[in-house]
This record gives sequence, structure tokens and C-alpha cells, in this order.
Amino acid sequence: MYLPTFDLLLPVGISFYTFQALSYTIDVYRSTKEPEKHFGIYALYVSFFPQLVAGPIERSTHLLPQFREKYKFNYGKTVSGLRLILWGFFLKLAIADNVAPIVNAIYNNVHDYTGAPLIIATIFFAYQIFCDFAGYSYIAIGSARILGFDLMDNFKSPYMSRSFSEFWRRWHISLSTWFRDYLYIPLGGNRVSKLRHSLNLFIVFLVSGLWHGANWTFIIWGGIHGAYLVVENTIMQLLNGKELKSNIFLDILKVMVVFSFVSFAWIFFRANDISDALYVCTHLFTGIFSTPASEVLEKFYSLGFGAYLFLKIVGSIAILEFVHLMQITRFGKCNALKTYARWPIYYFLIFWILLNGAFQSNEFIYFQF
Repeated sequence: MYLPTFDLLLPVGISFYTFQALSYTIDVYRSTKEPEKHFGIYALYVSFFPQLVAGPIERSTHLLPQFREKYKFNYGKTVSGLRLILWGFFLKLAIADNVAPIVNAIYNNVHDYTGAPLIIATIFFAYQIFCDFAGYSYIAIGSARILGFDLMDNFKSPYMSRSFSEFWRRWHISLSTWFRDYLYIPLGGNRVSKLRHSLNLFIVFLVSGLWHGANWTFIIWGGIHGAYLVVENTIMQLLNGKELKSNIFLDILKVMVVFSFVSFAWIFFRANDISDALYVCTHLFTGIFSTPASEVLEKFYSLGFGAYLFLKIVGSIAILEFVHLMQITRFGKCNALKTYARWPIYYFLIFWILLNGAFQSNEFIYFQF
């Protein structure tokens, strides 16, 4: 399949830095924020180092007032910040950087694989991009908190979502709410006809794809998520807004379905070009039932990936999902636990990172955006 080259020249810093500056400009234009007269405070807002490179994208109404407050050392905030930093290191080093070599080896040579290796690489990439990006966000939020500043949450267990709309309320929250407030609502949001509402969703997600880069793979990724939400909204309208009676088995099924479709969309996000993405889509299940497991394992062994690496990855992901499960229950807050229960968790995570983390020089994925 041939598509014309996307020769759109994007300005430097179109992502986090520019969007944060735009937030201030639009808020002042709307008169929801008074213009900042102190240049130093404004400069600090647009270049606040913990979240400058990869977010979260802060709002002027939330962050700017904090720069005028006086801060003293706060033990509680320091402990909370260190806890977030530790969790961010776990996500980045124990999961994202461990799965990266496998994902890169397969996705950079997709035509050499079919079936199980492509499925495994796609699922691993879903965890890689979440753990890599969320890991940075936790480190940034934790670092700012130690300094006394509160940044907005950027992720809330997105792979536990039971719908696509819920996924986007949990994934890259600072960006999704930015598009909601500064693009989706000005376009009319859902206060328009059904057709226009669907068009608004498509526009927002196509722009979201373009925000990641002037590449057809990102545009299609955004369009796929726009289609997911349009279909979901249409189904909800047919059901008159009534959901099926919730139970644990139905909830698990919903989570699995949403994760599967989100992972499918990640194919276009990760693929080097449209040709590779289409190859993966059309060969995901080729020979999946006829290829012996031993043959699949041999392919991974030939790449230098042994059983120990897979055990480290599976174990780390199991810890991640256990924590996510705890976060959606009453046991979710670590600071609510007694001291004798918290410290073993800290030591466990530290030793797990030291023993099983990947300490090669792996740049955060979202540094490129």
C-alpha cells in the first residue's frame, strides 16, 4: 500500500513545552487567568524542569499560583515524592527497558515473523509505552512534590479500563483533558448533533495523532481511537445509555476487550511505517495454532532472549497489575498502611529493581515528542 509522504513541517517543541505555554495564552485570552506580570515566574512555569521534557502538561491556573507561595520542608510530601519516584523507576527499569529489546528486535524486522512473536511483541509494547511514559510521569511528579509543588496525575491504571472513554480518562490525563478543554469543547463537544459529535471526536483524535508526529502511522492510530469512541457512543445510544448489569466476570471481559483493542491500535503507533503495520495486522494470527511452541521459543532464543528475561518481565508485570488491582480497591493507598507493612514493600521494590532491572542507556520514548 502506497501513501504519499507526509511532508508537514512541525515547529520545534510542538508537544509538551508548546502546549503548556498555549494553556497560559488561552486562559488569559478567556479571562480565566490574570496575566502574569513577573517574567521570572512565567519563565519558571513554561520551563519547570521536572516535567518540561515529557509532561504532565500543567495548566496555568494550577501551577502558576504555586510559584508565589513560600515553602518549607515537608516530611509528608518528601516521603510521598520519593515513593512516586521509586515506583517510576520500577516501571521504567524493571518493565519498559526489559521488554524494549524484544519489541525492537521484532518490530524492526516484522517480515521475519508471524503469529505468536508478533502478538507477544505487541502486548509487550503496550506495557513498554505505558511503563516508560508513566514511569517518567511518576518521577516528575515525585520530584516536584519533594520541592513542594503538586503536579496533576497523568495515569490512573489505564489498562484496568472497562471502556474506551474510561481508558482516555486514565491515559495521559494531562493531554486528554487539554484537548477536551481547548479543542473538543470549543468545537461543540457533545452539545451538537450526533453526526457532528462523532466528527468532533474524530478531529480531536486525529489532531492527537498529529501531535505525536507528522507520520501516517500516528494519524491512523489517532483515527482508530476516534473510531473506537464513535462506535462505543453509538452502542450506548442504542442501549439508551444503560449498561449491562455489572459483575466481576463481565468487568474482566470488558477489561480484556478494551486492552486487546488498545493493543491493536498500538501496532500503528510502534510500526516503522504503514507497510510494517499492515503486515503485522494481517499476520498476527498466521500459524498461531499450527506452529509448535518449541519453534516459537527457538526464535526468541536465536535473538538472545532466554527464559530468565521472560520470567523477569512476567514477574514485573504481575507486580504492576497487582498494584493496579489494589489501587481500585480500598487497599490502594500505600500511605494508609502501617509502617511495618510499608517498609517491606519499599525494600522489595528496591531489590527487585537492582536484581531484575535493565540498566542500559534507554531514553524515554516520549522524549521524541
